[in-house]
Amino acid sequence: MSELVFLDDVKRESNTVLTVGTFDGVHAGHRAIIDAVVAKAKDRGARSVLVTFDPHPRDIINPGDGGIKLLTTLQERCEILEELGMDRMIVIPFDRDFSLLSSEEFIRDIIHKRIGVSEFVIGYDHHFGRNREGTIETIERLGTELNFDSYVVSEHEIGEKTVSSTAIRNAISEDGNVEQAADFLQRPYRLNGTVVHGDKRGKEIGFPTANIKPEHDHKIIPKDGVYAVKVRINGSWFDGMMNIGTRPTFDGKQRTLEVHMFEFDEDIYGKEVQVRFFNRIREEKRFSGKEELIKQLNADKEQAQELLSKH
Repeated sequence: MSELVFLDDVKRESNTVLTVGTFDGVHAGHRAIIDAVVAKAKDRGARSVLVTFDPHPRDIINPGDGGIKLLTTLQERCEILEELGMDRMIVIPFDRDFSLLSSEEFIRDIIHKRIGVSEFVIGYDHHFGRNREGTIETIERLGTELNFDSYVVSEHEIGEKTVSSTAIRNAISEDGNVEQAADFLQRPYRLNGTVVHGDKRGKEIGFPTANIKPEHDHKIIPKDGVYAVKVRINGSWFDGMMNIGTRPTFDGKQRTLEVHMFEFDEDIYGKEVQVRFFNRIREEKRFSGKEELIKQLNADKEQAQELLSKH
């Protein structure tokens, strides 16, 4: 896996090609920047690094109700970066003191002195540092002084892929449109979590489910409904369907994430899993009783199997 390292544990390496940003979602609009870092590091025989922050800077600078919802946890982000060829993700703990650093102090004291940099890759519209004062010109000027190159990923290179994390969040949480989210992300939306004990209602009706507790409280959960999903357990993938909601047929009150995996019958309590969302099948709804629910679940399963056969 691409290595996840916190700033205090970083070993300085001057031959480093890096970029800086939150990169939540690692979506299509981020890809041109990441691809440039990986390619340039390969050319230089350097390590490729993405420098990111935790918690999300907006939670410190402009906290809203309950904090910003995340498209990717740190672990998910690191896994995606590995898939894209990035060597390392360096995490800077973001707090009020750090937010007061000027852009020049950030580059001198953190990027140059503590991490090391031979080439700094930046998006054409990126701003950073206190009050977002840092610009491309800041990086170019300090690069001349501190002996590192800079490369600006142009608007043309990013092209029509300029999608926002906010648009993806809305597609997932408000619309349940995981197909649209996958288009923006260039991959299915994923959720890492742990299997926890439920009330075993599913097993009673022939559809045993695993209750998933997301690894982060701020992780975005798709809109309530039934989804066609793939689940990774112990390194193997299984097709399945997930219900998100309160299970109104059983007068449920608490929102749960329950996944039924096809052709699967193992005890996985306490196991870490990853769920990838491919299609939304239907809304969650109340049924008159178990028989009507079972009939619908069989239809859901058939539809999910057909949809997943295309992926």
